[in-house]
Amino acid sequence: MSSTEPVTQRATRGATRGVIGRIPVMEVAPVIEGGALPTKAAVGEPFDVTALVFREGHDALGAEVVLTDPRGKERAPVRMQPLEHERARLSATVAADEVGAWTFRIQAWSDPLETWHHAATVKIRAGVDVDLMFAEGVALLTRWLAGTKMTRADRPAANRIRKVLADDRVAVETRLAMVESPELLELFARYPLRDLLTVSGAYPFFVDPERALASSWYEFFPRSEGAYADADGRLVSGTFRTAAERLPAVAAMGFDIIYLPPIHPIGEVNRKGPNNVVLDPPGEHPADWVGSPWAVGSKDGGHDAIHPDLGSEADFRAFVARANELGLEVALDFALQAAPDHPWVTEHPEWFTTRVDGSIAYAENPPKKYQDIYPVNFDNDYAGILAESERILRHWMKLGVRTFRVDNPHTKPVHFWADLLAAIRRTDPDVVFLAEAFTQPAMLQALGAVGFQQSYCYFTWRNERREIEDYLREVSHETSHRIRPSFWVNTPDILPTFLQSGRRAAFQIRAVLAATGSSSWGVYAGFELLEHTPLRPGAEEYLHSEKFELKVRDWAAAEERGESLAPYLTRLNEIRRSHPALRQLRNVAIHRTDDDAVLCFSKRDVVTGDLVIVVVNLDPTAARETTVHLDMPALGLDWHDEIEVEDLLSPGTWRWSEHTYVHLDPATRPAHVLSARRSAKEER
Repeated sequence: MSSTEPVTQRATRGATRGVIGRIPVMEVAPVIEGGALPTKAAVGEPFDVTALVFREGHDALGAEVVLTDPRGKERAPVRMQPLEHERARLSATVAADEVGAWTFRIQAWSDPLETWHHAATVKIRAGVDVDLMFAEGVALLTRWLAGTKMTRADRPAANRIRKVLADDRVAVETRLAMVESPELLELFARYPLRDLLTVSGAYPFFVDPERALASSWYEFFPRSEGAYADADGRLVSGTFRTAAERLPAVAAMGFDIIYLPPIHPIGEVNRKGPNNVVLDPPGEHPADWVGSPWAVGSKDGGHDAIHPDLGSEADFRAFVARANELGLEVALDFALQAAPDHPWVTEHPEWFTTRVDGSIAYAENPPKKYQDIYPVNFDNDYAGILAESERILRHWMKLGVRTFRVDNPHTKPVHFWADLLAAIRRTDPDVVFLAEAFTQPAMLQALGAVGFQQSYCYFTWRNERREIEDYLREVSHETSHRIRPSFWVNTPDILPTFLQSGRRAAFQIRAVLAATGSSSWGVYAGFELLEHTPLRPGAEEYLHSEKFELKVRDWAAAEERGESLAPYLTRLNEIRRSHPALRQLRNVAIHRTDDDAVLCFSKRDVVTGDLVIVVVNLDPTAARETTVHLDMPALGLDWHDEIEVEDLLSPGTWRWSEHTYVHLDPATRPAHVLSARRSAKEER
C-alpha cells in the first residue's frame, strides 16, 4: 500500500510464519504445525481462537477473528476479549456452519478511540487539558465518521455526540457525561477505528459433519445376528438379512451408527479357531472354525468382496437401506491387511515383506502372533497401494457407506493416511473415519492431525478419579484441535478389568462416563448383557471371543428377565439427544469433591445455555457420600447463585449451591446426570 494512505487503511502482514507485525500477534491457537495441517471443527461447534496480542507503550488495541468459508467468503468478524488470568492473551469463540475447508485470521490494530476515551475520562475529571481532550476527541470522531460505514440508525447518534463535544458552550459536565455514555462506548465497539492494522493468518481448519463430533456407536458381528444351530448342533452363520432384524433394537436404544467388523471373505490358510488357537503343525482346519473377519481375503475375493455366508451385494445394499430408514449410519471396517490366501498375495507379492527364507512375514506383536494375517509393506509400491486403497473405499462409498472404522492405523505410515484421507476429503468431505489407534500418544495425535475425524483412545484404562479428571481436561481442552476421542466401554479386543466383576453398577458407571464425558461413545454388543468372563485371569480379552466364533445371544430373554442394560443405554442416548451440551467436546469443567471415589464434571453449551452436571460414584461396591464443590463461574453463574437440578437418570430434584452434599449408592443410583438451571429464587 502507498505510504500516503491514511493510517487506518494501512495493513501490515505479520505473525504468520514467524514474522512479527506492527502489532505483535503470537502463540495463535488452535494451529497445527504452524498451519501446515488444518485443526478440527464440526458444523455448529463453538471453539476458541486465542493469541497473545500486545504492543509497546500504553495505547489501547483491539483484535478480532475473521472466518473465511470454503467458497472464499468472509464471515462477520468476532471481537476478541482478554482472558481474566492473562490480559495480553485474547480469545474469541467462533463457529462454522458448513462442511469443508475454512481458514481464520486474526486482525489486530491500535485503537485510537479507546486510547482517547481512557485519557479523556481521566484527564477531564482531573481538570487536566480539558479543552485539548475535547478537541482531540472531536478530530478523532470526525475522522471516524468519515471513514466508517455505519447504519442509518447509528450515524445520526454518532454525529450528535460529536457536535455536543465540539460545542464549548455546553457545560463540561454535560460533555463529559456524553464521553462516558454507554451509547458512545457501544458505537466504538460496533465500529472500531483500526490504526496500524496487522493481519495474522490465514490458518486452516476443516469443518466436519456433525456426526464426526457427536455420535453413538454400536458394534455387532452380522454373522452372529441370526446364527443358529443346525440338526447336527453345528452353528450356522447369520446373514445381512437376519442381521437387519436386529437393527430396530439398536435404533431403539438411541444409537446412530451401526459398526460392522470386516464383511469380506476370510482366509483359509492358518485360520484361527476358538479363543485364538491355531493348528500346530499347520493343516486343514476343522469345518466349524469360522476364522477372524480381520484375516481378510480368500479364493472368494478380497477387500471389495462380501463373505458368501453373509449374502450378496444386493443384500448389503438392503441392509444399508434398512439401517438408514431407522436413522442409523452404517460404518464399515477398513482393515488394510491380508490373509495368506488373499488375491493380493499372488497378484502383488511386492506389497508384503519377504523374509530371508522366502516366506512372507505374518503380523506379530510379541508375544502375540497373527499367523492368519500378512501386514502390508508400504515402502515397496506406495503409489500402487495408495491407489488400491482409495479404490476400495470408493467402492463401498458407492454402496452407501459414509463412515469407516480403520483397523490398526498406527501400524501404517502416517503420510499414507494423510494422502489417502485427503484424496477422499477432496471429493467427499462428509465421509468420516474412526481410527482404532490404541497406541502411543505421539502416533494417536498425528493420526488425528492428518485427517482422522475420530479416534479410539485411553478412556478404556482410566478408572481412578484423578486420572479421569486429567484425561477429561486433556481431550476437551488440550488436544481437541487434533483428535476427537470416542469413548468405548468395551470392544471385541478389550474386556476392561473394571467390568470383569460382572457387577451391574460397574457397567452403568462406565456407560455414564463414556456417554457424558465425550461427544462420541461406543458399545460393543454383549455389554448390555453384562458379558464379563476373561480369557484367563489378568487378561483383558473375552473368553470365547466373538472374533473367532459365532455367538448366539438371546436378547429377548434377557430383557424379559430384567437383566439387560438396554433400557439404561437407551436413557443415556435420550439424554444426549435432548441436551446439546453433551454433544460438545470442548466444554468440560471439573468440579472438586471430598471423596476420591466420586467424580464431578459439567458441560455447558454456550449457544443454548444448556447445562448438565454429572456426578459419578466410581466405586461399584459401596455407597459413597461427599460434598461437591461447584466452580460456579464455570457454570456461567455467580458464586452466591443457587441452581435447580433434575436427575435425568432416575427421579429426583434438588436445589444446589456452591457446596452440596451428595450420596450415591451403586445398588440404586450409581450416578447423577443433572439438568441444571438457575433457581426461581435467583431468577427473580
